Amino acid sequence: MKIILLAVVTIDGKLARNEHHFVDWSSPEDKKLFYSATRKAGVLIVGHNTFRTFPSPLPGRLHVVLTRDMRDKVDVPGAVEYTDRSPQEIVAGLEARGYSEAVMAGGGAANALFLKAGLVDEIWLTIEPLIFGVGIDLFTGEEVDVRARLLSVEKLNEDGTVHLKYNLR
Repeated sequence: MKIILLAVVTIDGKLARNEHHFVDWSSPEDKKLFYSATRKAGVLIVGHNTFRTFPSPLPGRLHVVLTRDMRDKVDVPGAVEYTDRSPQEIVAGLEARGYSEAVMAGGGAANALFLKAGLVDEIWLTIEPLIFGVGIDLFTGEEVDVRARLLSVEKLNEDGTVHLKYNLR
């Protein structure tokens, strides 16, 4: 299964100011890229805090929500599944159901967990020309040592938003 870690970050590498901060600061070009990639994959893997920032589940996608606390979590068949399984178990379960691609979309702890497990094939980063100074890093909570190979660089708009694609395999 191919897993693309897809994120938008500020120049200083922040995903958000805090765990409640919805990504309302990214460019229309980034939103279009996110929509397209997640729609194509059909599966979106996110941490519980990240999922809570969504106004509602995105249509046409299965949301696999990572959580340590399964109490009071109610799945929505075909749309939202809560899990406390390991990254390897999650991927195996998705493959068993016929999925061939998934988008890992944060937060920092979830990103690091999948990266450390060696399950991320590509990292797609949109860098917005903003600086928060504080906030949630792209990877948190796990020590990782990974070398990536740049696949492409694309300028998305005249404001200075760029999109980078890296291969980890």
